[in-house]
Amino acid sequence: MTEGEKLQKVLARAGLGSRREIEGWIAAGRLRVGGQVAKVGDRVMGDERISLDGHLVKLNTDAEPSTKVLLYNKPEGEICTTKDPEGRPSVFSRLPKLKDSRWIAVGRLDFNTSGLLLFTTDGELANKLMHPSSQIDREYLVRVLGNVTEEAKQRLLAGVELEDGTAQFTDIVEAQGEGANRWYYVCLMEGRNREVRRLWESEGIKVNRLKRVRFGPVFMPSRLKVGQWEYLEQKDVDVIYDLVGLPKRKVSLPSKQQKTDQERQQRRKPRR
Repeated sequence: MTEGEKLQKVLARAGLGSRREIEGWIAAGRLRVGGQVAKVGDRVMGDERISLDGHLVKLNTDAEPSTKVLLYNKPEGEICTTKDPEGRPSVFSRLPKLKDSRWIAVGRLDFNTSGLLLFTTDGELANKLMHPSSQIDREYLVRVLGNVTEEAKQRLLAGVELEDGTAQFTDIVEAQGEGANRWYYVCLMEGRNREVRRLWESEGIKVNRLKRVRFGPVFMPSRLKVGQWEYLEQKDVDVIYDLVGLPKRKVSLPSKQQKTDQERQQRRKPRR
């Protein structure tokens, strides 16, 4: 029996990135284990000398595994990558700085979509939450322009064929609105690129506002203003780990003083 765990799993758990991202590093030859270029499928015990781009990776295997999970109320007009050739602002620029780990986004929201976005320092957790097999539902509040007939709703619930396969809403509930513009709550079980917008567009209906309000058991709290974030507490993080079948990890929260400083910093940042 082969000992150890897959390299990408160990590094993801240590917060270096998601499994998919780390697999890309391995394929690109950026990772070395014991001085040798790592290969896809390599297993490690955790005590090896591992380096990324020549820099030693600290795994902290002796310490009790801990994690951080953060909820961010994304405004429109921000991208979900760290850098952008067009110079557009990134969601990562607003997040609190970390010393020995990094924030990993749980999926993405497109440039013109606002609302709930989760971040974690646990790459394995991020991978599980994003993987289609986890079947986690996402809920959006959407304003549409067009004639939403009962027949159109039924087609969207039954499934329509998009360029990347069949897609469907699991629920459509009318919220409010009069005239041509109406608001709906919609749910779906995937996170494909622009999926909500493309589903409505398949019926000739235009989406002019889109906000994610829930990801699985996590709801957007009304107290959290656009462009602000907050850490999830232990009980809420435990629910997320249970949801994807991973062992629970202790939540590592900043000190009271750090929290105060970070809250003050958020208040200084202008809202968009």
